[in-house]
Amino acid sequence: MAPKRASISDIAQELNLAVSTVSRALSGHSRISEATRERVWKLAEQLKYQPNHLAAALRKGRSNTLGVIVPNIDGHFFALVVKGIEEVANQAGFNVMLCQSNEDNAHEAKNVETLMNAQVDGILVSLSRSTHDFKHFHKVQQRHMPLVFFDRILNGSDVSAVVVDDYQGAYQMTKHLLEQGRRRIAHFGGPQHLNIYKDRYQGYSQALRDAGLPVEEELVVLFKDMSMADGPAGVRRLLALPQPPNAIFSAGDFTAVGALRALKQHGLRVPQDMALAGFGNETFSSLTDPMLSTVDQLCEEMGGAAVRLLLEMIQERNRQLSPRKIVLQPKLLKRESSGALQEQPLAV
Repeated sequence: MAPKRASISDIAQELNLAVSTVSRALSGHSRISEATRERVWKLAEQLKYQPNHLAAALRKGRSNTLGVIVPNIDGHFFALVVKGIEEVANQAGFNVMLCQSNEDNAHEAKNVETLMNAQVDGILVSLSRSTHDFKHFHKVQQRHMPLVFFDRILNGSDVSAVVVDDYQGAYQMTKHLLEQGRRRIAHFGGPQHLNIYKDRYQGYSQALRDAGLPVEEELVVLFKDMSMADGPAGVRRLLALPQPPNAIFSAGDFTAVGALRALKQHGLRVPQDMALAGFGNETFSSLTDPMLSTVDQLCEEMGGAAVRLLLEMIQERNRQLSPRKIVLQPKLLKRESSGALQEQPLAV
């Protein structure tokens, strides 16, 4: 059986002091004599006393902790966003409590309850793919707890958020494929209730329309997970068409890399037979053969901007601030898979 954790009451009883006196001594209160502070700290060390920060937070109404909910930290994107969050939060004297929803709405709701019960000073969240019910976030707002969404946000809701311009990133990448002479460009997309996939599809569609080309339903393949395994399934579907495409723009790098492998297995050359581009700038995108053209989402910059916005809301908590949306401009990374870096002819 684990030994009982020493409390302030145990120290007070042992030294025949009031609990309030011990509490002040441990916090270095100036009204407590040096001799008493030394007695209290000496016994606290002997008893291996550890302060209950949650109880202190409940008393002060402030924990100096920020809650963060992400769908997962398996890939490059959310890991780097969290790195950006922690860097700015730590500089401001805040700790970070990280939760993963594992792309599950019910688990996300539990994460929210956990963070509210821990008395965090504010919450940063990127929605799970399965989130359609937003009641758990309404609870946060009802408590007037600062809340900022990043990357995946509540569509049509009046909330503060930090996003990359997914529409513009997709538009520019599709335009880049058009500039490579591709006129039949397919699209691999994700669940359209999520802002990121909806905006990327709209950017792709508008780029085609602006080039005088139709958006063909048969060339748009939507997936639930946008996983690496979805890439080969999408390629099989496209190659079965009477007139297959000559380029694929994927709304995620994982699906794009799965497609790259499948295209090679079907004996197709990338980019000569099929140009390919993704979105996300995952670490592996620069390690594939050929290297994958993709869109950089400025992960660390997004995390830092989200924290700064949340800290501003925490500082102005007593004022009714209007929700703010910060939109970061993505960066196009044109690489070999889209035909951006053509081989130079050999000198004769």
